[in-house]
Amino acid sequence: MPSTIKKIYPVLNMSCASCAASSQDVLAMQPGVASASVNFATGKGTIEFDPSVTSPQSLKTALQSVGFDLLIEEGADTADTLAELEQRHYADLKNKTIGALIFSAPLVIIGMVPALMHLAWAPYVMWLLATPVVAYYGQQFFKGAYNQAKNRMANMDTLVALSTGVSYMFSVFNTLFPDFWHRRGLHAHVYFEASAVVITFVLLGKLLETRAKARTSSAIKGLMALQPKTVTVFRFGTVQEIELGQVQMGDIIMVKPGDKIPVDGTVQEGSSYVDESMITGEPVAVAKQQGDKVLAGTLNQKGSFRFKADKVGGYTLLAHIIKMVEEAQGSKAPVQRLVDKIAGIFVPVVLAISLITLALWTILGGENGFTQGVMAMVTVLVIACPCALGLATPTALMVGMGRGAQLGILIKDAESLERAGRVTAVVLDKTGTLTQGKPMVTQSKWFTASKELPNILYSVEKLSAHPLAEALVQHLKGAKMVEGIKIENIVGKGVVAIYGGKTYLAGNEALLSDHRISLDETVKNYLDNFKENPVSVVFFADESGVLAIFGVADLLKDTSEKAVKRLTEDNIAVYMLTGDNEFAAKNIAAEAGIQYYKSGVLPQGKLQFVKELQAKGNIVAMVGDGINDSAALAQADVSIAMGRGSDVALETAKMTLISGDLLRLPAAIHLSRATMATVKQNLFWAFVYNVIGIPVAAGLLYPFTGFLLNPMLAGAAMALSSVSVVSNSLLLKFKKI
Repeated sequence: MPSTIKKIYPVLNMSCASCAASSQDVLAMQPGVASASVNFATGKGTIEFDPSVTSPQSLKTALQSVGFDLLIEEGADTADTLAELEQRHYADLKNKTIGALIFSAPLVIIGMVPALMHLAWAPYVMWLLATPVVAYYGQQFFKGAYNQAKNRMANMDTLVALSTGVSYMFSVFNTLFPDFWHRRGLHAHVYFEASAVVITFVLLGKLLETRAKARTSSAIKGLMALQPKTVTVFRFGTVQEIELGQVQMGDIIMVKPGDKIPVDGTVQEGSSYVDESMITGEPVAVAKQQGDKVLAGTLNQKGSFRFKADKVGGYTLLAHIIKMVEEAQGSKAPVQRLVDKIAGIFVPVVLAISLITLALWTILGGENGFTQGVMAMVTVLVIACPCALGLATPTALMVGMGRGAQLGILIKDAESLERAGRVTAVVLDKTGTLTQGKPMVTQSKWFTASKELPNILYSVEKLSAHPLAEALVQHLKGAKMVEGIKIENIVGKGVVAIYGGKTYLAGNEALLSDHRISLDETVKNYLDNFKENPVSVVFFADESGVLAIFGVADLLKDTSEKAVKRLTEDNIAVYMLTGDNEFAAKNIAAEAGIQYYKSGVLPQGKLQFVKELQAKGNIVAMVGDGINDSAALAQADVSIAMGRGSDVALETAKMTLISGDLLRLPAAIHLSRATMATVKQNLFWAFVYNVIGIPVAAGLLYPFTGFLLNPMLAGAAMALSSVSVVSNSLLLKFKKI
């Protein structure tokens, strides 16, 4: 059997969802290609092919023949090359939009003012202004239409090219040969402003779409940034600094305070606390000593240690997460915009109607049948200009996204905004999403009254590397540092301090046991207060006994319970997934009012859980704030990040709740429903305009009433349809969310 390989390559020069379908078909038809899937949302193609039959270069050449391209270079520079290409494309599109606006503005003024329009020089000035817009700023639509035609397909590019091209060429003819119409008793109208304005508006829509997509393109790069570029290793009895890619299994690696851990491995010597929140999502740093496992991408804190590399390259947990995010993003079906779907049918229908109109007028119109037919044909094409159609979606989305920003909801693309209103299940991460994401002292008890003891404990915790130290420092922020204190960090247990000739302990019960300090009845009775609460207990003691007890916990956010209640009232099932233990998970779920929860869930488990919900027919929203949530965020139908989460979560997610307030989640769902209702209304009116306008433009009413629509009126009707669509979109600003 032939062996195939699967590769993911960026696909370039796509302008709409139909482009993704076209490029996918071209790739799938190539010899040796087993399967091909091109995702317009991510701009990437997943191709499975037999390298003995075809090559990436052959696939690239095949796409180039129909106007697309494939970025096939591999290695560290690929992401930088793609980012540079995307930045260049956005800058080019922005310049074209600004240029088109500059030329279109005076065109509209001349076309709208009758006194100017009827001056002898007006058509020539309008021709001069419209030509750069059509020939230069709008050339991408004509190229796109040509490439679509080669594949026997049609999309928005086809519609734009046809309507603007015909109206422009007809206007040029009328400018150069006005007598052709005057001899037949007709006026030689020009429609330069229609051709230019349509191109300008569509360019503006493309610019907004490109800007939104650009914000979601660097998630994989953010994950890769967790890995250091160089690593300090011990080889052949010497210390060497090498590149990450040169690390081999079995290498002994040195990690200093503040370093990122480069690969997965096992601690051989030394101890420290490691912040694993980027992998597990849990806020408390984990103690590491000889024999403990460490993970690539996690952050070492104050201690130093050496560890042996167990997994390197693509086998580390971080590499698996990167791969899962990439595959989850690529597994989504290409976005098929409603407008592009209908345009595939709409364009040939409009073209057929215009030709039929010309033929019928020529046959049945009498002496001036042909000239009337040409006028009617152009009127059909002018009134069918996709201005309202092109504005229907982007204007509603612009207003909806602006309203979202006012509400603290950052929305990155139209697809997530559309799907949010249809969500049936919400999956919530615990730490940083439902909870505040940082440990705080929730309960405390001093058993010995002394003004000096809080200062001593404050000084101990200020110097400590213990992960709960910061919570105690914040709790004792009114205390002062004392001088002459010496401390020793005991990994996994706490801190031993010497001050004034006395020994003080700050840590867990195991630390007290090591120093043979027992708990008296008073302390034991107070510990009963913690049994029903998911807290970490910190003891402060001296040689004589326990001086104080502190309960440290990650508290539920004030608005989490209300948010869960509102989601439930909207008939949306709410689930909580966490890497934390069962006791903590159960308590937080109960406090938040969540019936369904899972504890001890790793990134793969979160991804699998989302897939299982989707397999049951649910539209799933995933809400998280950590790198450990990124694969599940990419897989979910709607991905939502908390504003204070990791950069990768923010970039992977299509929505961000800026303030981290979970109450914004039900607001986002209601905003989605209101926005998509507006989009549907806009599309309805845009199509009704065409359904009524095209037959009238063709002359349907002429046999009965003698009414024949003037192309100028057709242009005005087109403008009116655009105004009505924009006005309807603006009403979103005043809707209650």
